Amino acid sequence: MTYLLQRVTRLVGCFVFSLIFCNIVRANEVNSELPQYEPVSGITGSLNSVGSDTLNNLMTLWAQAFKRYYPNVIIQIEGKGSSTAPPALIEGTAQIGLMSRDLKSTEIISFESRYQYKPFKVIVALDALALWVHKDNPIDKIDFSQIDAIFSNTQRRGGKSVERWGELDLTGEWQSRKLSLYGRNSASGTYGFFKSVVLLNGDFRASVKQQPGSSGVVQSVGSDRYGIGYSGIGYYTSEVKALDVSVDGVNYFAPTRENSISGDYPLGRFLYVFVNRTPNRPLNRLTSEFIRFVLSQEGQQIVQRDGYFKLPKFVVDDMLTKLE
Repeated sequence: MTYLLQRVTRLVGCFVFSLIFCNIVRANEVNSELPQYEPVSGITGSLNSVGSDTLNNLMTLWAQAFKRYYPNVIIQIEGKGSSTAPPALIEGTAQIGLMSRDLKSTEIISFESRYQYKPFKVIVALDALALWVHKDNPIDKIDFSQIDAIFSNTQRRGGKSVERWGELDLTGEWQSRKLSLYGRNSASGTYGFFKSVVLLNGDFRASVKQQPGSSGVVQSVGSDRYGIGYSGIGYYTSEVKALDVSVDGVNYFAPTRENSISGDYPLGRFLYVFVNRTPNRPLNRLTSEFIRFVLSQEGQQIVQRDGYFKLPKFVVDDMLTKLE
């Protein structure tokens, strides 16, 4: 059996996951487990991580589990947004850069001008960027044109500005209620991903209440009956619900793992670790072992427990091969 293994491709102007046939993924994962982590000796030192807030909780859980194997290792975590990762890698203040988006060309150029090679990219998890509403909200689905009309003041998808829930066909008490908008700040990779993919790089409305973290978005929507916001799926709480999303207003898909892998859910994305690795030379042992742990069965089980989606085995195999 061969796999349809493709890189993330552009569909309707955005990156989606046209990676593999879902039935092949299911069959592969039934028959093949991810590698178990086998600890090694002599791992000590400090590991500094800077970057994505989306990955902040996940990185904390990975660090706690990793330190059970290596109690003398010191791990420091700073999660203020994906845009803080590239400068930290360039300046050498972090060994690990966490990002919820891929590097921009300008960030690659800045890194290359310092080191004469590109940062090394490792895919560590799968995420679905969710559109959250309050649990009591009767709406169940939304399309890109509507999202753009809600969050953008430029409406590059051609819709009309949406101000009230009645304009999204809600009735009764909801009809006259104004939407409360919640989003991320500009340092966030989630902000950049949403702006690029959904708003077609249009401008956000000034009325979007920018939150410094994904948990703030979900907590705000959960406490605001008329709120709507976006963040990674891992920040779900019982006070909110995630909407099915459509590009074209016809085919709607829930933010599930299967739909993210297949590309049906249009806001699926990879989560990344970037490191400074000299070409044709191994990473330092501490950084390498930590990444191997993250890609192991135990590391990916932590991904699932934190509400994100574990990677298909073929992606893990590819990452481990490149790490050698």
